[in-house]
Amino acid sequence: MGTLKTFILLAVLTALFMGVGYLVGGVPGMAIAFVVAFLMNVFSWWNSDKIVLRMQGAREIDPASAPPVIRTFANDVKKLADRAGLPPPRIYIIETPQPNAFATGRNPQHAAVCATTGLLSMLNREEVAGVMAHELAHVQHRDTLTMTVTATIAGAIGMLANFAFFFGGRDGERANPIAAIAVMIFAPLAAGLVQMAISRSREYEADRLGAEICGNPLWLASALEKIERGARSTMNIPAERAPAMAHMYIANPLNGRGADNLFSTHPATANRVEALRRLAAEMGVTSAPASPAARREAGPWG
Repeated sequence: MGTLKTFILLAVLTALFMGVGYLVGGVPGMAIAFVVAFLMNVFSWWNSDKIVLRMQGAREIDPASAPPVIRTFANDVKKLADRAGLPPPRIYIIETPQPNAFATGRNPQHAAVCATTGLLSMLNREEVAGVMAHELAHVQHRDTLTMTVTATIAGAIGMLANFAFFFGGRDGERANPIAAIAVMIFAPLAAGLVQMAISRSREYEADRLGAEICGNPLWLASALEKIERGARSTMNIPAERAPAMAHMYIANPLNGRGADNLFSTHPATANRVEALRRLAAEMGVTSAPASPAARREAGPWG
């Protein structure tokens, strides 16, 4: 259902994009804008991982020369990737106290997962495994590519809406100023709403598949609760500087924004936790893991 919803929302974005292009310059204008958007999408598809990682200040880790706890983290990610039937992703770290994580890359062969130092210091090993399984689920479903495409189309719609205001209507006729202003305001807004809706739908799907990959939905449920508390109390400076990338993270990295509504990029944490607990009951998992590491309030990663 989530995949079907994503395709429907992408179709709505594409139709909105083509409609604004038609208002700007009729059929020729729409065709030119579509070619430009296509080239933007190709560039974003090929370079999406590099763009995102650079903008977030991430650095790649080398497990061979990393401290023991980071090597353990890298080995856990590799084991999870094996369980998911995926090639081992490249692993990146962001120096920020906010607990968070994301995945990027145009396909599983060019994927990367990224965790913040705050995530590794606040969560225990099982919770980190739940988070990384969620990110690998995004890789398996190619959600990172979907979100890159939607972001590019949404940006193109905003660009075309500005053209509609400044350069008038189609067939050489000047557009109605009120209509042009309406297009300039509401077309990008509608595109943004669709983009956010796609992000929210994919988060639920990644939660479900990630829980299946790691084998215990309660690991991710516990992690999300800790991430929610940490994200609201600490700033993620790289994310604040590039808010358009907020939808890439497992939880909204923008301080203080977390409602499950039209204007949020992520579902409410309480809704996600409830869904994971229902899944745990269906899988026969009745309690959180009882290992010493799992009982710790803070993680051993340092």
